[in-house]
Amino acid sequence: MLSRQLLGSARNLTQRVSRHPVLFVTRNFASQNTPLDPTVGLTEEQVELQTMAQDFADNEMAPYMQEWDNKHHLPIDVLRKGAELGFGGLYVREEQGGTGLSRLDTSVIFEALATGCTSTTAYISIHNMCAWIIDQFGNNAQRQKYLSQLIPMDQLASYCLTEPGAGSDASSLTTTAVKKGDQYILNGTKAFISGGGNSDVYIIMARTGGPGPKGISCFIVEKDFPGISFGKQEDKLGWNSQPTASVILEDCEVPASNLVGKEGEGFKIAMKGLDGGRINIASCSLGAAQASLETTIDYVQVRKQFNHTLGEFQNTQFRLAEMATYLNSSRLMVRQAAQLLDGGSSLATSYCAMAKLYATDRCFNITNDCLQLHGGYGYLKDYKIQQFMRDSRVHQILEGTNEIMRVIVSRNLLKA
Repeated sequence: MLSRQLLGSARNLTQRVSRHPVLFVTRNFASQNTPLDPTVGLTEEQVELQTMAQDFADNEMAPYMQEWDNKHHLPIDVLRKGAELGFGGLYVREEQGGTGLSRLDTSVIFEALATGCTSTTAYISIHNMCAWIIDQFGNNAQRQKYLSQLIPMDQLASYCLTEPGAGSDASSLTTTAVKKGDQYILNGTKAFISGGGNSDVYIIMARTGGPGPKGISCFIVEKDFPGISFGKQEDKLGWNSQPTASVILEDCEVPASNLVGKEGEGFKIAMKGLDGGRINIASCSLGAAQASLETTIDYVQVRKQFNHTLGEFQNTQFRLAEMATYLNSSRLMVRQAAQLLDGGSSLATSYCAMAKLYATDRCFNITNDCLQLHGGYGYLKDYKIQQFMRDSRVHQILEGTNEIMRVIVSRNLLKA
């Protein structure tokens, strides 16, 4: 059931921003009868949530996305504004202070937010995954201590699975956790961590037992625990509105009470988190592709060559039609996978992998093709299209590379 509080926030936000016509951007797709309408198939309540998120993206994110990218700035003030609307704990249970939305509802929100700034939205999605892990697998003391800070985004969270030598082969991770009295001592390095050095809370997978996935456990590690430090901020192609750094654990002292679940359950927790994470990141790709296609349609109707607008050429028309088709097919796959995950289907993992594979590949191609239609202008940082392309490229790599998505799907096809 949708949170009444969040729906109330949606209506209040729409009323508030509509008083600022210079900033307010109306996207009434249904009335425009366009094949790009992302409301198709949604309930009335989901459309309200989408409208709320779109208004927030248009007013609080889109005007600043290029500045955040250029300055490598994480807009914490904007994150906390979003948290006032429920964005800090979208699928954390309501009894724990979260918004209590379904994965489908959450996908709709992340897609809309990503049209404003794909990089920042992706960071919000990672924070949400960490909060959900604590909600679902933590104990009452952990929920009370951490969720009260994470949901309003007074504190930020990062997910730490990947290591310098364990990326796609996550079950081979070598970070260790040795229990000594009422503490675990963690040693190892986590790589490519979104929020590394900036986040306050880190969900860290470490080895407490033998080799393989059954030897991995999950821990909540705070930024100021003794023995945790951070590498240099990585200089990335995209995702520049969020910091990325290694998380270094050198005899890091973690209270035994910060073990999430039981020893040996960490890999299961990590994979459960990634099912939803793949839906989230695919949804961010949908938003990047939607925004890219919208701006490209506007562009080709005014840009002239050979005394005709680009939109008058059949080649352009066919490319736009193909992109719209790929965007809608991607959206259908993502939303179907989200529904299966909501329903606890045994097919959910495969469908999440297929949706992530298809949507991130197709949507990156859309952003790239939109850049091509902009010609030389698309290559300039004055135009947003290049940023959508750069920010969506990494979606084919993280939350499990798209090659690993193929492994997951093929394994489930052949196991019968």
